[in-house]
Amino acid sequence: MMAETPFLCIAILCMLMFIQISARPTTFAEDFKAAWSDSHIRQVDGGKAIQLVLDQSTGCGFSSKRKYLFGKVSMKIKLIPGDSAGTVTAFYMNSDTDTVRDELDFEFLGNRSGQPYSVQTNIFAHGKGDREQRVNLWFDPSLDFHTYSILWSHKHIFYVDDVPIREYKNNQAKNIAYPTSQPMGVYSTLWEADDWATRGGLEKIDWTKAPFYAYYKDFDIEGCPVPGPTNCPSNPHNWWEGYAYQSLNAVEARRYRWVRVNHMVYDYCTDKSRYPVPPVECHA
Repeated sequence: MMAETPFLCIAILCMLMFIQISARPTTFAEDFKAAWSDSHIRQVDGGKAIQLVLDQSTGCGFSSKRKYLFGKVSMKIKLIPGDSAGTVTAFYMNSDTDTVRDELDFEFLGNRSGQPYSVQTNIFAHGKGDREQRVNLWFDPSLDFHTYSILWSHKHIFYVDDVPIREYKNNQAKNIAYPTSQPMGVYSTLWEADDWATRGGLEKIDWTKAPFYAYYKDFDIEGCPVPGPTNCPSNPHNWWEGYAYQSLNAVEARRYRWVRVNHMVYDYCTDKSRYPVPPVECHA
């Protein structure tokens, strides 16, 4: 029995580390909290899902209780149905460090009824942002839940809802900033942005349609918590650092090209009015 004790201790330690790295909350309250206007955040199904509410008085938002350094975050979201022009539902990671912030975000831009929903992605690295891309979704995201994910490794950042819509590679060797050192929290907000969200601000919120609702469930965070095991962020054996996650596979690459050819409506790399000379990362 004594000879088995060291092996038992090692097994228990490994299990505890796995639990810390792969935290999959069964309820909203386990890993998240209201960030503002908690009266507009309503728990559903015993906290396994939540409803965010936007009305003329305020929007609302929530955040993770901890920050993470590398890993994968995903949520199932059902967006505002009908006329949602002027609203933004955001799901993102942010270092909350002001001028040198790192940020990875989805912004779902509301639409006039019958028009496609757009999702805008953006990346901030060491305080430098303005890397917007916009895709018209090929489905109605208000009819059912869809899974939106951010996969963040040392090699690349990968946004996906089964079909990849954005990839940003680590090109630090070419002096292109990449988020590698600042832990980020997980956030989501529902708010009014009718000065820019729909057709550049031409379409305003119709408050007669308020209140507006967005729904979330299946909150999933698998990453290195900070504070936490100090060797976790640099561990090459974390699953998201594995060979299979270093680049898109053949099927993902085809789907990625399909999205960009058929559904991309804006790419900062090709916006000559903003960038007469495309940013260096666009050629990397």
